[in-house]
Amino acid sequence: MLAVGVLALTQTFSNPQVHPNGSITFKFKAPNAQAVTVGLEGGANAEMKKGTDGTWTHRTKPLEPDIYGYTFTVDGVPTLDPSNPRIKPNLIWVGNFVTVPGTPPKEWEVQNVPHGTVHHHFYKSEVIGDERDYYVYTPPGAGPRSRLPVLYLLHGYSDMANGWTAVGQAHTILDNLIAQKRIKPMIVVMTLGYGVPDFASPNRPGFRDPAITNKNFTLFRDALMQEVKPAVEREYHTATDRNSRAIAGLSMGGAETVFTGLNRLESFDYIGAFSSGGLTGNDPAVHFPNLAERYAAHKPKLVWIGCGTEDGLIGFNRGLCAWLKSQNVEVEQIETPGAHTWMVWRRYLITFTQRLFR
Repeated sequence: MLAVGVLALTQTFSNPQVHPNGSITFKFKAPNAQAVTVGLEGGANAEMKKGTDGTWTHRTKPLEPDIYGYTFTVDGVPTLDPSNPRIKPNLIWVGNFVTVPGTPPKEWEVQNVPHGTVHHHFYKSEVIGDERDYYVYTPPGAGPRSRLPVLYLLHGYSDMANGWTAVGQAHTILDNLIAQKRIKPMIVVMTLGYGVPDFASPNRPGFRDPAITNKNFTLFRDALMQEVKPAVEREYHTATDRNSRAIAGLSMGGAETVFTGLNRLESFDYIGAFSSGGLTGNDPAVHFPNLAERYAAHKPKLVWIGCGTEDGLIGFNRGLCAWLKSQNVEVEQIETPGAHTWMVWRRYLITFTQRLFR
């Protein structure tokens, strides 16, 4: 009842104010609240100060240009910003986001360049048994004369199929990098990343149940390879050789990337895992049987594994890289400052795509 009462007294403010030095002022009106905090992606919750009119305010320190997710917590209840229509969609942790612009604009900011198209598809999965969706980015000027390479780009746990567009701004990044001739034009496929319906739910065991987790990875891989990939290759003018196909993903999607890519080396020549996690057990050989032999037969051009040094999954990624190297897999292991955040993953996408299809 407290959350309802607070929201009923909330007035609409303009979007969070971004100052020229990169700091942000957040405001939230809740006269009856006892405590209000704002949690900014990549940082701790900050206490807000209450004014005489019941408006709670907090100004951050100057921030680096980026897109920052945030959530208010009002007397212990997470609450969206009613003044900001920029919503960070998520199956569990919904929030808002705000951009600190760069000068010149950053790769994830919309610029005056030709823009590609994002297509939204729906289909019934016979493998998984539910209705699901996927998005396809086609670059500007894509026509029927040339077949384009394809990147399958996977989201993380609790995200939806639109995670990489709505939050990651992958389509904007691709537009800008293509215009700057830093990457080759490519098709990008972003599909719902769950092999078990409702795997990402507060009421489901999710990663706490190894059997369900393994089923989630296995059926996702099967749906991707048996349903999404053939549909994309039928409906779009794609190159279908292994050299023109890449797979990458973040967090759960990073684990799905290595699970799918390293077990289907005949299909993918480029594999990129960003802050990956979720594979069960202590023996990677269970997930990658006979890898050394299969890798020797179908050596990919790139296996790229990156993780932030402040990420709780850094240990898993270091262990995975060490095991892969023990199997004679050539791994480009990347560690950068940062936690388990979109700020890291956008930069990884920029770096990884510049290595593709060369």
